[in-house]
Amino acid sequence: MDALDTTTLRAAGLKGSLSAAAALQQRANILHLTQKAEAAVLRPKDFGAYNHELRHALAGRICNLNGDQITADQYSGNAGTYADLIDPGNDGGNYDLEQLVNFIDKVATRPSDVTEEDIKTLQKAGVQDPDIVRLSELNSFMAYQIRLIAGLRLFKEYES
Repeated sequence: MDALDTTTLRAAGLKGSLSAAAALQQRANILHLTQKAEAAVLRPKDFGAYNHELRHALAGRICNLNGDQITADQYSGNAGTYADLIDPGNDGGNYDLEQLVNFIDKVATRPSDVTEEDIKTLQKAGVQDPDIVRLSELNSFMAYQIRLIAGLRLFKEYES
C-alpha cells in the first residue's frame, strides 16, 4: 500500500499534492499506523455484534456530528444497508439501535457527559461489554482521525 493513499489524506484533500507528499513522506509511518488503526476499528476480524457496514455508517455519523461531511462521504460508500444512519437526524429506530445510536452520539459530541448510567443503558439493551469497548474504540479513533484531518487541511490551505 502506498503510505500516502489513505482515507485521512483523501479526506484532507492532500492525495496527489506533491509538496504535501514530500513533507508527509517523512511521517509516512504515522499515516500507515493511522490506516492500520482504521482497519482495526472498521473492519476487524472479530467484529462482535456490529458488522463492517454498520461500523462505516457510525464512522460517517461521527464525522457528520463533528461537522466533517467530506470525511463522512469517505465512509458512506461502505455503509451498505446502514447508510441512512450517517444522518444524525436518524435515531436508529429502523434497526432497533436507538440506545446504541444515542451512546455513539453522546460519546462523539459530549464525551465528558458519559456516565456509568449510559453503559448500564446499553447493557440493559443487550449490548455486551466487549461490544461497548469496540464502540468506544471506534469513537476514539474517529475523534483522532477527524482532528488529524482538520490539521492536514490547514496544510492544504497553506499551500494555496
